[in-house]
Parts: sequence; structure tokens; C-alpha cells
Amino acid sequence: MIHPHNSATPLDIAVFHSVNRPATERRAASLIARRSIKGAYQAAWLLNAIACMDLTTLAGDDTPDRVRRLCAKARRPLADHIVAGLGLADMPRTGAVCVYPTMVATAVAALNGTGIPVASVATGFPAGLMPLDLRLAEIRYAVGQGAQEIDIVITRAHVLGGHWSALYDEIAAMKDACGPAHMKAILATGDLATLSNVYAASRIAMQAGADFIKTSTGKEGVNATLPVGLTMCRAIRDHHAATGHIVGFKPAGGMKTAKDALNWQMLMREELGRDWLRPGLFRLGASSMLADIERQLEHHVTGRYAASHRHALA
Repeated sequence: MIHPHNSATPLDIAVFHSVNRPATERRAASLIARRSIKGAYQAAWLLNAIACMDLTTLAGDDTPDRVRRLCAKARRPLADHIVAGLGLADMPRTGAVCVYPTMVATAVAALNGTGIPVASVATGFPAGLMPLDLRLAEIRYAVGQGAQEIDIVITRAHVLGGHWSALYDEIAAMKDACGPAHMKAILATGDLATLSNVYAASRIAMQAGADFIKTSTGKEGVNATLPVGLTMCRAIRDHHAATGHIVGFKPAGGMKTAKDALNWQMLMREELGRDWLRPGLFRLGASSMLADIERQLEHHVTGRYAASHRHALA
């Protein structure tokens, strides 16, 4: 279950500050260099990663059958013998399934009765270069189809040009269009040029009411990186200290391995604390990562790695 909605606060650009890139990169590198999780502890962290995963398909050749297959994997992300070997009472499940708006109804039907929410990208994903009224209409369409979470994209030019009021107003309008659905604001950090811009965009998105801030569409040249994640987590921490409002975080794009899942969780644990290590406040936007997690858990249970064809595709 996602955390209760974030409440918008007035625009305040006085909270912006510059971000020291070399220092941020050193801190991010030290987070993963100083930690090594093995054995049963690693298995537990990997199970938590599954629970926090937005299992995603956003391809141009998506079909209803592909979405149904993805939903089946979300319902049963691990093979039965792995679940039994881990001593789990119940089959784990992913945090959500994320699809295009036209696939929302298919996903909602496939996940009926599971409690797994459907997330939809919207607002002209991935570029967001559409008139605002059309972007808002796309949000309303996805919500009307049953999406419980909406991943919106911002206009990068507002950030690059320092048009903070325009960015705030755009995101606030999108939040209003989401209605009961929770909104994740995709900053497309690979397009924002500097970590200072990433920090500023993060603060604006949260001030405008975003329930989550998200790194990337997965379509940029550079997607989720730990220095960017560190910058955004510190923006979340600063926003919480200033307003008392709690906002979630979602890295997405470029994450493929179980090691990536461990690294991102370590970042959350170190920078935001244990409360952010649950699906209500943390999501991993990925699909291929699940295959490697399942492979590592099979090794933990059996002592050997299975061939990739033994695990159902996400």
C-alpha cells in the first residue's frame, strides 16, 4: 500500500542549493563499498526488493498478452520450489505493475483480487512534449481505466531555463488531474545537466504535491545512478524536515542485477532510514532485474545457479 497522499505547499525557491558533484559521487561510491550482504541476510533484502518492484513493460510492441504475462509474473514472481526452500508461508508479490494507458484495463483485469496496484505512465511519456491539456486528458483517461498510480513526466525545459513557477504550476495541475491516484513525478535526471538542477526539480515536484519523485523514464541516455539517487533522497529528507510531509522515491532505468537492488536499498537505508524500505515509500522501476533476483535466490536455496530458461520471463 502506498503512503497517504503528499500535500502541496507554496512554491519556495529559497530552499534550493548547489550540489557538489565530486563529494556526492564519493559518498555514493562509499555506500556500496562499505557494505557486503551475504547468505540469509542477502535473501531477505532481495525478497524486499521484489515487494518494492514496479514490474514494468513500456515497449512500442506491447500487447495485451504480454501485459497479462507480466501480471502473472507479478502475482507469482518466484518459482514454487524457491518459495518452499526459503520457508515462506505465502508467495511474495511485486509492488505494482506499470504499463501504458491503453494497457491499464488489461492489467487491472489480470490483477483483479490480488491487491497489486496498476501504475500507468502518462503526460506524453517519455518526452512530455505535448500540450498541457492533452497531457492532463491522458492522466484522466488512465485513472478512468483503473490506474491507481500515475507516473508523469515533467517539461525538462522548465528546469534547464530556470522557469520554476511554470514547473510548479504544471506539476500541480497534473496532481489535480490524478484525483484519487497517487502521482510519481519523473524528473528525467539524465536530461537535467547538473545535480543542482536535480535537487531543485525534486524540491519543486514535492512542493507541487508529488507523492513520489522518480529518477528516469528509462529512455534517456543516462538513467538511474546512485549520485542522482543520493541527491534526490537528500531533497526528500530536506522537504520532510521543512514541511513534515513524507514523499517516496523511485529509481528507474538501467537497473538489471540483484546487486543493483541491494545497492539501491542500501542507499535508502543509509540516507532515509528503515521507513523508506517498504513499497509505500520506495519502488524499483525494473523488469529484467527480477530474473537475476530469482536466479540468486535459487542459488541460495539449492547451492547452484539455474539456466535462465527455467525461470518465467517478466
